[in-house]
Amino acid sequence: MELEEEIIQIADLGCGDTKLLKLLKIYPCIQLLVGVDINEEKLHSNGHHLSPYLGEFVKPRDLDLTIILYHGSVVERDSRLLGFDLITCIELIEHLDSDDLARFPEVVFGYLSPAMVVISTPNSEFNPLFPTVALRDADHKFEWSRMEFQTWASQVAKCYNYCVEFTGVGTPPAGAEHVGYCTQIGVFTKIGGKAAGSCVSEDHDQHVYKAVYMTSYPSLQQEKVLKFVLVGELLIQVEHLRLRHHRMLRERKRESDPKPRDTDFSLGPDLLLGAVFTEAEKARIENSPEPFCEGDKFCVPLQRLLAYPKLHRLRVDEERMRALIADSVCLSSDSSAVMVDLYNSLDYWPEDS
Repeated sequence: MELEEEIIQIADLGCGDTKLLKLLKIYPCIQLLVGVDINEEKLHSNGHHLSPYLGEFVKPRDLDLTIILYHGSVVERDSRLLGFDLITCIELIEHLDSDDLARFPEVVFGYLSPAMVVISTPNSEFNPLFPTVALRDADHKFEWSRMEFQTWASQVAKCYNYCVEFTGVGTPPAGAEHVGYCTQIGVFTKIGGKAAGSCVSEDHDQHVYKAVYMTSYPSLQQEKVLKFVLVGELLIQVEHLRLRHHRMLRERKRESDPKPRDTDFSLGPDLLLGAVFTEAEKARIENSPEPFCEGDKFCVPLQRLLAYPKLHRLRVDEERMRALIADSVCLSSDSSAVMVDLYNSLDYWPEDS
């Protein structure tokens, strides 16, 4: 199953060691990840693995991401899980006793009613391929054959207005294809999609889970983060352009060209600095105002900066850019360009030594 861009909220019921949440958090479309488990100690010991690391501050996400871990039973109703796009139950249902298994569909499919549900469970037909044919885990209350799982899943889908498709993971060895996958999976899709407001009930404000961990990731939706990235990329680009100007001055000096000429800010030298542009990017840069010099100042128009790919992707217009950088860089008198010193003490001119 591939995640679609519209999937932005996912809850993993029976999240255990949170491995699935760690895999899911890399998807840029996801903005809320929730894990629920009955084992509070596991949640406490694994929560820190979900925290953002240094690289995610240096290169933040485009969209916000919040991760929350709740302690509670998957057969309890908690309104904070209403309206989710996807609910996953990976190797969960076989841990439920008969009473909880009977309540499970009404809570997940009836009350929470997400757009999609993914349920995986062991395939008992695969078990004879293991050294022992006993249940795969001492805590398992049952393990179903393919027919048993598909019968149960089809009944649940029909009752709660879902359609279901079956697949699995773990192919059997050659000669044992008849036993099917090691783990069987049902993918349930709500007929008609997620209906806004369809899950409202008399207990829509019911909070029964205990929040044991929460973290938020830096993203370009947060003004402080956007400003940090914008100023950093801007200063890098300005410095590249300034150094390119110096390089062209050195080339002129070597050629002893007596004729004064305007500085050439064509795209060619950018490539020497490691920049590789598509045709569309080249056109956008060429159609923007060129850098210029005013006395001992080197000026790069904001429109020019916004044309470069790493700044263009931030999707800010000139006015917003000006507001974000005003207290961090020096602007020209009309605030249309970034100004830096044309020369600084770190510049190295070997021909002058």
